[in-house]
Amino acid sequence: MQNKLKIINDPVHGFIRIPHEILFDIIEHPYFQRLRRIGQTGLLNLIFPGATHTRFHHALGAMHLMVTALDTLKQKGVEISLEEEKGAMLAILMHDIGHGPFSHALESMLMDDWHHENLSLLLMNRLNVEFDGQLSVAIEMFQGKYHRKFFNQLISSQLDVDRLDYLKRDSFFTGVSEGNINTQRIISMMNVCEEGELVIDAKGVYSIENFLTARMFMYWQVYYHKTSALAEFILVKILERAKYLVSQGFELPASDNLNYFLHRGKAAASDEDVERFTQLDDNDIIQAMKFWQNSDDYVLAYWCKCVIQRNLPKTIISSHPFDEKFIEEKIKKGNEILGIDNANELVHEIKRKLLPYDTEKQPIYLLQKNGTKLRLDESEDQLLSGLIVNKTTRYILTFPRENTNGNLKVY
Repeated sequence: MQNKLKIINDPVHGFIRIPHEILFDIIEHPYFQRLRRIGQTGLLNLIFPGATHTRFHHALGAMHLMVTALDTLKQKGVEISLEEEKGAMLAILMHDIGHGPFSHALESMLMDDWHHENLSLLLMNRLNVEFDGQLSVAIEMFQGKYHRKFFNQLISSQLDVDRLDYLKRDSFFTGVSEGNINTQRIISMMNVCEEGELVIDAKGVYSIENFLTARMFMYWQVYYHKTSALAEFILVKILERAKYLVSQGFELPASDNLNYFLHRGKAAASDEDVERFTQLDDNDIIQAMKFWQNSDDYVLAYWCKCVIQRNLPKTIISSHPFDEKFIEEKIKKGNEILGIDNANELVHEIKRKLLPYDTEKQPIYLLQKNGTKLRLDESEDQLLSGLIVNKTTRYILTFPRENTNGNLKVY
């Protein structure tokens, strides 16, 4: 009989153990193995060359942190059954199983505004049938329907093991040290209050504030970096343009599964949609962009060359929307430089918003020594939480470079 209780060596957390056989079975399943071919951070490696890690990496890391969190809670007297332990670990392991190629950027382009969490749930239900109902508790926890609320909060909240892993992992692979949080310290401060909700021991207030500010810095310095935002935007424009051209009768070379989605109209997800979606990964998109950079359609070819040759357009970032007259000037200039009349397709304003800490949506509570709980932003001990409860918006204008055929690249 095969030994399924494996140990995996992870560059971020060290050795990760697989304590239950069902976890190994899910990891071995083709739906999960596909995550090896889905990047965790899209095209971030165009800006941070080390950011080539995958959703597969991240899911295993999040599972490891879930094991650590459950062990911590049990040590503090929280009763957790074997069934609940398996359920929580399965739920976090599969939380990203529905991610499509290049993760968030393209999910709405391929499946008509189907959020990856909907697809994850759909795939979980399919796997549950395949594994004779062994995932039922995990699915309840994932949906927030399980009667003990803290399990869902560990999976999805403002302080969950998903965020703890991706911040530390993305910090490690990008080399941006501002995101390097102390996951062990944060998890050691976790607790469950009488109402069955996840709380943080009051003495952990500064570790939590450090986590929230690290996340804010990672967003502005990495995920919402102007070139990162541009690269993600370009991916969407490529798929948008390709779908438009196909609808106009153009034939574009692409893999069978990508070709299927390019031709797919708006409709509810069918069995064939799901089956084909689980065959798609980053490689389908990369292969298509390599083909399409030689397309007869200038706009499609332009965007694809930007990515494949990493000759990205110019960007300017501002805290205010750009003046329409200024945008018109950039369009006019683009037409002149490129000798075309539709540079309006290549000049765009990209908007990014961030609310570092939402005091209304599942706020983080501190557990006082007397057993009462207090919202983080209302604590007298907090130093920064009151400063990060406001939404920040940045505007990025992208337009063609003047020497579009030159070798100069700005990182």
